[in-house]
Amino acid sequence: MAHALRRHPRSRKQERLEARVTPDQKRLIERAAELRGTTITEFVVVSALQAAANTIKDFETLTIRDEAREVFIRAVLNPPAPNQAARAAAARYRAQMGL
Repeated sequence: MAHALRRHPRSRKQERLEARVTPDQKRLIERAAELRGTTITEFVVVSALQAAANTIKDFETLTIRDEAREVFIRAVLNPPAPNQAARAAAARYRAQMGL
């Protein structure tokens, strides 16, 4: 996701985002942008991109600990034989796909 945060000098900015904020929120964003030495727009865009990348990473990453990790690894490495319902589902899929 880091690639989404890099600047692409040839990319034309053609899309627009707008947001309504309270006066307090605006002052806070302005102060943060000032501290970073950026414009408000640059600060908002970079912050939104970072938040988007982190959100996607959080939802796409499976985090399991201790005993759950061992159970998961055992199940992946030694999957149970398919039961009747799984075999029937596979047969339906093959029929629908013409396989």
